[in-house]
Amino acid sequence: MAEDFSLENLPYGSVRRKSGAPPRLCVALGSNAVELAALADRLPGVPRELVDAPNLDRLLATDASTWSSLRAALQAALADGAPHEACAPLERAIPCLPFTVGDYVDFYSSLEHATNLGRMFRPDSEPLLPNWRHLPVGYHGRSGTVVVSGTPIRRPVGQRPGAGGPTWGPSRRLDLELELAYVIGGPPNALGEPIPIEHARERIFGFLLLNDWSARDIQAWEYQPLGPFLGKSFATSLSPWVVPLAALEPSRVRSPPQHPEPLEYLRGDEPWGLDVELEVALQPGGQAPHTISRTNARELYWTPVQQLVHASSNGATVRPGDLFASGTISGPERGSQGSMIELTWNGERPLRLDGTSRTFLEDGDTITITGWSPAGDPERRIGFGAVRGTILGV
Repeated sequence: MAEDFSLENLPYGSVRRKSGAPPRLCVALGSNAVELAALADRLPGVPRELVDAPNLDRLLATDASTWSSLRAALQAALADGAPHEACAPLERAIPCLPFTVGDYVDFYSSLEHATNLGRMFRPDSEPLLPNWRHLPVGYHGRSGTVVVSGTPIRRPVGQRPGAGGPTWGPSRRLDLELELAYVIGGPPNALGEPIPIEHARERIFGFLLLNDWSARDIQAWEYQPLGPFLGKSFATSLSPWVVPLAALEPSRVRSPPQHPEPLEYLRGDEPWGLDVELEVALQPGGQAPHTISRTNARELYWTPVQQLVHASSNGATVRPGDLFASGTISGPERGSQGSMIELTWNGERPLRLDGTSRTFLEDGDTITITGWSPAGDPERRIGFGAVRGTILGV
């Protein structure tokens, strides 16, 4: 099998070689994190301050031509392998957030996910609300609680609905959300000047895996009429490696047809679906992991560029380090749903896991999301690594 972190991939991340050491900007190659500062003399024309850095922040503040030049220089420098002194084994490296997360937007871009929830909670009416096929629905999240993969997730406490009114306590319906995210780079658009769809690709630096943990009971009580708040903001887990958009060019495919045709500002001619295979594994404490979902990001109804264009369409500023997430990705087949609420149909159909079962997540459970793209060639695999989190009790 082709390796996840090949020369054609070279995802960026930030790692510490040991506890207490400073974080350093790296690329993943094979089984190693390769420190870019140690390659500076092999990267002609690349400003040293871009690679002698703790994370991606400086690079994100440049532009698409700089990203392309650095990628080409790295591929040339690493064509015959990485120097030993630049390498830290991935199994021992400590991952950090790969960039400083700015604003965070989470969308609701999967037709299957939106339809499932509509059927679940509005069984006597049309599953999709009237606006859903006309715009990428989203909400602004909380960047301060975005954490890197491996960070334990404390079960949130909040108001929960009850027969006699709300109660206070730990969430009883803690859930995962399988998502694909991307980070923005390039100069910010001026306030009041939307990003046109033909310029959107210049602002997308690369893609990551994301788990937007959700407390369904807290969310159910609070979300009307304004939408998600405390049921979402307690934690969002992000994978440590950013796959450059350039590495995913062979993975771009036509997205599903949109009916009715979107308004003109959301129309584009380029294929912006992404052929990315995704899996979710649930590991109860002390047991083996169980794959509970398999799906693909190519079926997302609203594309990344449409999400970005819509988010800036009112003149809002988009800045380097802003994080955009797809929303839960679900497919049409049983076992392709990206959340427990769908996989168990709101708890009515428990998942059977070798002697135990789950409707929602319990303390000690570990969720691992993995992703990879065949990139149009079964011998060429572009891996995203994994985003992992374990639930801790209150």
